[in-house]
Amino acid sequence: MKTSRQLRLSSRRAKLAVLAALVAALVSLVSLTGSWSLVDLRAYDYLSILGRPPLPEDGPVIVAIDEPSMAEIGSQWPWPRALHARLIQALRAAGARAIALDVIFAEPAAAPENDQALAEVLGSDVVLAGDETLIRTPQAEQFVRTEPLPVFLERGAKVGIASVDLSGDGTLRQIPSYPDGLAVTLATVAGAKPAHPPRRALMQTFGPARTYPTVSYYQALDPESFLPEETFRGRVVIVGLSLQNAPTISGGGIDAFATSDTVFSRGLVAGAEIHATIYDNLVHRLFVKRAGAAVAVTAIVLASLAAALAVLGSTSWKTLGYGALALILIFLASYGLMRLAHVFVSPLAPALAFLGVAVGQAGLDYAEERRRRRAITRAFSQYLSPALVERLARDPSQLKLGGERRTLTVLFCDVRGFTTISEDMKDDPEGLTTLINRLLTPLSEAVLNRRGTIDKYIGDCLMAFWNAPLDDPDHAVHAVQAARDMLTALGDLNAELEAEAKAAGRPPKTLRIGIGINTGECVVGNMGSARRFDYSALGDAVNLASRLEGASKDYGVPLLLGERTATFAARKFAVAELDRITVKGRSAVSPVFTLADGASQPALERHRAYLARKYSGEIAADDGLFDELKAALPPLARYYERERERLSG
Repeated sequence: MKTSRQLRLSSRRAKLAVLAALVAALVSLVSLTGSWSLVDLRAYDYLSILGRPPLPEDGPVIVAIDEPSMAEIGSQWPWPRALHARLIQALRAAGARAIALDVIFAEPAAAPENDQALAEVLGSDVVLAGDETLIRTPQAEQFVRTEPLPVFLERGAKVGIASVDLSGDGTLRQIPSYPDGLAVTLATVAGAKPAHPPRRALMQTFGPARTYPTVSYYQALDPESFLPEETFRGRVVIVGLSLQNAPTISGGGIDAFATSDTVFSRGLVAGAEIHATIYDNLVHRLFVKRAGAAVAVTAIVLASLAAALAVLGSTSWKTLGYGALALILIFLASYGLMRLAHVFVSPLAPALAFLGVAVGQAGLDYAEERRRRRAITRAFSQYLSPALVERLARDPSQLKLGGERRTLTVLFCDVRGFTTISEDMKDDPEGLTTLINRLLTPLSEAVLNRRGTIDKYIGDCLMAFWNAPLDDPDHAVHAVQAARDMLTALGDLNAELEAEAKAAGRPPKTLRIGIGINTGECVVGNMGSARRFDYSALGDAVNLASRLEGASKDYGVPLLLGERTATFAARKFAVAELDRITVKGRSAVSPVFTLADGASQPALERHRAYLARKYSGEIAADDGLFDELKAALPPLARYYERERERLSG
């Protein structure tokens, strides 16, 4: 049979499993939306620029159609095609391995001789840009492909589609999916073996704008005059517009795009440099594949399970540390996969799933803790002092509900002659109730002030115990202190009643109480039915305490202590044994004790000598010892009178 702890743990596991499943399902659904995809891509931007690969040494050289070139050439764009022919010849002469012109020559030139001049220099080492555009209309979607003039292709020039794919936020991250893209065709012409990336593969950047070696167009026309001799030897060359030194997002730019670097540089990258980046990604196989939906969902499920394991026992301030460590590990795992395996698994959705489970369980635990604190406060506010209730609510682990065996000190307090008082006040029930409340209130305060637990009120009787639900190493001493406080409070109340009676001209009512205290093993916990219960104590020690309270009147003292209670109390108070009795319901002989406040040690020695003679039957009613003891021990005067009366029969 499972214990209550095992049942609670099983219940927590079941609830945590449901929470993890719900969070994993919800995050998985959200992660598959288009909007979330853009968030993942932004995470890629930040991760991809950390520890990115260096720029390949054999990468393309950029010939920029820029403002300095326009100033030197002295002509507005577009330039005559015969000028491009001169550039191709100059680049070949400088040792270029392959040349790509990111310029579309789809329409005949105004001067046919310019087209003829360009066509004559074209060959299989030249790639001319083409374009492919998707045109959407209400009726249909149509791809329109634009290619250079046939006269250029007849001379062996190749066509490379220069179109690029932008993400939904306008950032260029993806490798174009065209099998005859400009970079693919250029790599093939140059004799390299470009990879064929999967759809939606992400390119890695090498830096902001002008990271690639870049020369102005006018310099490339005459490299011998403007450039080092080895600038183009054995290199591929990409010619394209670059009209701004570092175009910005706000300023915009012609044929310029935002990339992952734009997050930090805020600058746009020219189209020619974009193609160079794509070229190196394909040739050196640096592109990053995006994980599919199955891998992404698996990562989310694993993160949810990890979070469930982290909070399986409980949630506390340590959970924050575990959560921070888990998030760091998730991001490191994503970064490691991107760098080592060239696979991008976004860390955001798994991180969100981990936080969702951990924070969700922490919220549930907080709500449960609040509920338990309220329940404890409600349950024990009637039994304990506010300070103890607050302590118990702050640390419920000190409470074991449902019953446990503990050593308790139990106190019973009853009003002497309550039947007579009730008879006298039978015509004034409200006055009787008020009187009892005036008595029980200070008696209860005495218990609570000494860290006791009030078990119940039985008419005019009060039952209390110590050492539960909170541990109290000095429970017996505190119980005896509470009894002394009760007797003091009773004296104060009787003084008030006497003054009131005197003022009203009626006989005073003097209240008396009897108290029995015993220490022993008890079972303490919630007692009652499933719908209504009390926190109470049961056991032989409880019964004996009740019997001691009833027996106190027979000995003429207001307080009787059991043997174990007296043993503990003797460390702080003067305690005197009164008798050895067999109480109703018990066969064992029980020594009983009381307090002898103010008694001297010689007086107590004389009392012990008296007990020895009493137990041996050597005391007679006319023995003069009683008068001597009454004078030596005034607190026990009534006890000695009762003893004399008992002997006289």
